[in-house]
Amino acid sequence: MARFRLSRLAEVDLAHILSTSEQRWGTEGRRRYAAILAAAMRKAASDPEGPATRHRAELLPGIRSFHIRHTRGDDPEAKVRRPVHVLYYRAVAPDVVEIVRVLHERMEPSRHVGADNEITD
Repeated sequence: MARFRLSRLAEVDLAHILSTSEQRWGTEGRRRYAAILAAAMRKAASDPEGPATRHRAELLPGIRSFHIRHTRGDDPEAKVRRPVHVLYYRAVAPDVVEIVRVLHERMEPSRHVGADNEITD
């Protein structure tokens, strides 16, 4: 079974996303968004080069992206009307994917994913 791990920056992204979700939509909204994020990370780890992913070599070698909207319907606990975040990840071992960043779909990834951002193995 494929696994995923989070970079420090992805951990910070997730904390901010979930805090904002709770402020805007309450505890239940935070729980649902956390569920869809977790389902998306599992999906990216289980099929890192799947049809809903994109190769993003312009950002860093080996980086791919996956919009969490492609997770909709997969998990009954993860019902979110319009998910707006994108996972940026890379394979770091045969069965391990590292989630590098989790960014809002309107954010320019080249400003947040790349050699100048603290991405380490």
